[in-house]
Amino acid sequence: MAPEKSRKQPWLILGILLLLFLCVGGLLLPGKEMPEISMAPEKFHLFGYAIPNTLPTTLLTTLILLGVGLSYWRGVRRLSPTEGGSGWIATVDGIFETVYNFVSNIAGPQLTPILFPLVGTFFFFILTANWMGLLPGVGSIGVWEEHNGEAILVPLLRGADADLSVTLALALISFVAIQYFGFRFQGQHYLRKFFNFTAPKDSGALRPLLMFSNGFAGLLELISEFIKIFSFAFRLFGNVFAGEVLLIVISYLAAFVVSLPFMGLELFVGVVQALIFSMLSLIFFMMAAQQHGEEAEHHS
Repeated sequence: MAPEKSRKQPWLILGILLLLFLCVGGLLLPGKEMPEISMAPEKFHLFGYAIPNTLPTTLLTTLILLGVGLSYWRGVRRLSPTEGGSGWIATVDGIFETVYNFVSNIAGPQLTPILFPLVGTFFFFILTANWMGLLPGVGSIGVWEEHNGEAILVPLLRGADADLSVTLALALISFVAIQYFGFRFQGQHYLRKFFNFTAPKDSGALRPLLMFSNGFAGLLELISEFIKIFSFAFRLFGNVFAGEVLLIVISYLAAFVVSLPFMGLELFVGVVQALIFSMLSLIFFMMAAQQHGEEAEHHS
């Protein structure tokens, strides 16, 4: 045992020295030029068309999710009734069941089959898009183009959620879905949430005042409903863009190993942001269903 231990020690010492060298070297050899930071996605020209560099990443994210779904579907079809699933099928099942059970604990067993398809799509798409932005080459490999008399590097790929148009599209889908579930569960009564100029019959002389206050409250509710679009879009965009800027600055100040903890932090932030967006959407979806239930109990 002693000789084996003595053989491992030089490799361990060499590994520690290499790690220290990379850390110190990364601090002593910062980037020569600070990359340009742009809130809007950069555009590169292909066949005469200006293409935002978030479009390939968005398409690639979609293809990855479709590929995972297709691979799982084909794997399940090939299984015999007595054959157990492969490790790949078990992994996908485990991830899916974890997210499904999490949603079920919040929404309940009756609403989960209705709400989960969209909520789960939000979660997995945003999570994959966030992690795609951390892959090597994303944001660092590009083409040199001249802008305002200066040559700048235009990245060919950029994280999809670092584009406000992508997060705005997700927010619009969530907004439309909220209205859909509202009408599905409440019918025309859902409009009373925004246009309610009624008052209790026994309100007496206060009836005009109550009608006005209810109508004004509905108007505020209508305005807040549209504000949800910008709240959803800017929250996701702001957090992802801030993380992107953080990694750019850290990579410029210190290369190699020093930036790895921040990469791990961004992996965690990617999960949190996907969870926040999907859970907020789920809560707003549930509010329509709960109001429907309260309305039914009131009429009964």
